[in-house]
Amino acid sequence: MSLRSPAKDQPEKFEFDNSSLEAANTIISKYPKGKQQSAVMALLYIAQKQHNNWIPLAAMKYIAKFLSMPYIKVYEVATFYSMYNLSPVGKYFIQVCTTTPCMIRGAEKLVEACKEKISKNESELSKDKSCSWMEVECLGACVNAPMMQINDEYYEDLDKEKTLKILDTILKDEKPISGSYRGRVNTEPENNRKTLMDVKNA
Repeated sequence: MSLRSPAKDQPEKFEFDNSSLEAANTIISKYPKGKQQSAVMALLYIAQKQHNNWIPLAAMKYIAKFLSMPYIKVYEVATFYSMYNLSPVGKYFIQVCTTTPCMIRGAEKLVEACKEKISKNESELSKDKSCSWMEVECLGACVNAPMMQINDEYYEDLDKEKTLKILDTILKDEKPISGSYRGRVNTEPENNRKTLMDVKNA
């Protein structure tokens, strides 16, 4: 699970920047008049993305006023769903899937790589405060196990060596190439397609 307790050190203020404000208003416009509070989850995600991958209490209060709803209701949503981070996780947030399909294909090696490169403990910032990692439940890419997610991108068909290289890349503040690290397209079979080979344009 993600960090469920708000961070001790909190910024005093938060407000959407121009890009976030535009995104928030676009989302709210899709709801019927008087139902704007239904956009609370989307706005929390926008705040998290703007605020270096975590949501401060000031952002929850800001969103409560923005949507004309009680602050406690926004707080309840933010603390219930594990996709919202309530403490700093760094610019690069690594989530390693350790559910059964990934586990039986070597997810523990990905965890070892994170412990070696980032921090010995999950949910602990690296020395340079740029990233952190944690084990999570299924991320829905079971066919391409083992895999991990960094921010919004998926990295699939991994082993320890490939994971170490990916982590080295983000520690240099560079974005690694996402997708399969065995060269697969989407979730095609590892040894190439075996069906529909005679169909034109298949």
